[in-house]
Amino acid sequence: MFYSTEDLKSEEIFLRLVKTCDAQPEKRWVPAYYFDICLLDGTCIGKCDLRIGHNEKTYIGGNIGYRIDEAYRGHHYAAKACLLLFKQAKKHKLEQLIITCVPDNVASSRTCERCGGNLLEIVDIPKDNEMYDQGKRQVKVFRFIL
Repeated sequence: MFYSTEDLKSEEIFLRLVKTCDAQPEKRWVPAYYFDICLLDGTCIGKCDLRIGHNEKTYIGGNIGYRIDEAYRGHHYAAKACLLLFKQAKKHKLEQLIITCVPDNVASSRTCERCGGNLLEIVDIPKDNEMYDQGKRQVKVFRFIL
């Protein structure tokens, strides 16, 4: 079940729902929302997604993913989008979320810290994970208590 996303806005940005995807158990994927991150005038400045639920895939890949277009970086838009996604996660009665990033992604680590995440550990990515196929070998795992 997916909930309304009309309230996912702040004084600077809003999240425009692009699509939702049901769980795909054969891939170990949980249900997910996919959004454009937009300025209030409608300019798309990035993308984010929220994965609902917890399993070994979300522990490595996180419940939230985000990307800000290069021209709009440096304004903490990723952190602001995460805070809006936290609001959506609470509708699903999630009490905690995981966000991960590769260890050398300083900007993403700062985003996690800015949003109140606690670094749990740095873990090796299993060879059967899609991220391993992309050349990634480790992730920093941050936990957020909602």
